[in-house]
Amino acid sequence: MEKLRIYGGKKLKGRVKISGAKNAAVAILPAALLADDTCLIDNLPYIDDVIVLADILKEMGAYVKLNPQGSIEINVSKMKEYRAHYDMVRRMRASYYLLGVLLAKFGKAEVAFPGGCAIGTRPIDQHIKGFEALGAKVVLEHGVIKAYADKLVGSEIYLDVVSVGATINIMLAAVRAEGTTTIVNAAKEPHVVDVANFLNSMGAKIKGAGTDTIRIKGVDKLSGCEYTIIPDQIETGTYMIAAAATGGDVTVVDVIPKHMEAVTAKLLEMGMEVIEGDDEIRVIGRQRPRKVNIKTQPYPGFPTDLQQPMSALLSIADGVSVITENVWEARFKHLDEIARMGGNAKIEDRVAIIQGVEKLYGAPVIATDLRAGAALIIAGLIAEGVTEISNVEFIDRGYETIEHKLVSLGADIERVDENGKTRRLTLVEGTAAL
Repeated sequence: MEKLRIYGGKKLKGRVKISGAKNAAVAILPAALLADDTCLIDNLPYIDDVIVLADILKEMGAYVKLNPQGSIEINVSKMKEYRAHYDMVRRMRASYYLLGVLLAKFGKAEVAFPGGCAIGTRPIDQHIKGFEALGAKVVLEHGVIKAYADKLVGSEIYLDVVSVGATINIMLAAVRAEGTTTIVNAAKEPHVVDVANFLNSMGAKIKGAGTDTIRIKGVDKLSGCEYTIIPDQIETGTYMIAAAATGGDVTVVDVIPKHMEAVTAKLLEMGMEVIEGDDEIRVIGRQRPRKVNIKTQPYPGFPTDLQQPMSALLSIADGVSVITENVWEARFKHLDEIARMGGNAKIEDRVAIIQGVEKLYGAPVIATDLRAGAALIIAGLIAEGVTEISNVEFIDRGYETIEHKLVSLGADIERVDENGKTRRLTLVEGTAAL
C-alpha cells in the first residue's frame, strides 16, 4: 500500500491547471454506450475511477481507447452485454449509471450493487423509483440489481430527496423512452448539466438541466459526438482551500468561477483574498482564517465534497467553527485523524464543532475516503513536521497527479511505495501544473 509523505510548512504559490470533472466523467463514459457510433471525449481526468470504468466498458464488449493525456474514444457497435458483475463494479460507486444506460439500450440491465467510499448510507431507492415510473421492473437478487422493461414510457417523476445520482440515472434511461419524462426536484449540480449537454450533443432532447425541473423527450437513436468535459469543481475548491490554508498565493486556471461561488464566499468571510477572472481564480491567504459556520447543501449550496477539505482549514481558524453535514451522515471520520495532528473537534451526530488551534503537527494518519484524503493532505501542508498518509488509493480515485501539482506549487511531498521506496518529485517534474 502506497503512502504520501508531506513535509509541512511550505506556502503554495503559482498557477495550477484543473482537470476535467470526475463526477461528470464517471457518468458521461457510461452514457457514451447509448451512441450508435463513436464518441470522442476530451478533458478527461486520468484518475483511478476513470481507468476502472474504462476497463468495465471493455469487459462489457465496448471498444475503448483511453489516452492518459486526457481523452477517450468509445465505440459500442459490437457490444451485446447487459450485465456488469461484482468484480467489475466493486471499486466504484458510480457504476450504478450502467443501470440507466443498459436499460435504455437493451431493455434490460443486471448490475452488481456498487462499491465506493464509506461516507454513509447511499440508497438507490430514488433510482429504482424512477426506473419503475418509466415502466421497468426492478428486483434485487443476491447483491445484483436487475431491471427489465419491454418498453420504457415517459412519466413525471418526483424525487423525494434531491439526488444527483438518481437525476442522472433517470435522464440516462429516459432519453430512449417513448414520450416525455419530467424529473421534479432534480439535482442542479454542474455535472448534472454536463451530462445533459453531452446527451444533447448525441441527439437527445433534454431541457431544464441546472433547474429543479428537467424534461426529457425520448428519441429513437443517439449518435456519436465529440465532447469536452467541464472543469472539476471539487478539485478547484481543494486547491483554493489549500492556498488559503498555507497562507499561499495560488491561481487555479481553466475553471468556471460561477461553480465556486459558495466556496469563494466562505473564503472571503474567513478573511482571504479571492480574485476572479473569466476562467481562473486567484486565492491569497493573508492572515489566520477567521471562524465560519458551514452547512452543506445541494448545489448551489456549499458542496459536501468540500466539507472535509474545508474542515482542515478550520482546524487552524481563530475561534470556534460549526459544520453541519446535511448530505452524508458519516463524513467526519477524518477529524479523528486530524485530532492526531493536534486538531480539536467535537462531533455530535451531523454537526462538527471545531475549535481552531494555532498549529497542527505532523503525524501518521489514514485516509478513510477520497475527500478525507484531500483534507489530510491540506492538514499535512499546514502542519509542522512530517505527515504520512496511508490509503492513498482513495485519493488517486479522484485527484489527477496530485503530488505533481502540489510540488509545482512549492509543496514538499513524496510518494512511498509498498516496499518503502520513495519517489521524490522535483519542481521541473511537476508538469501537471502551469
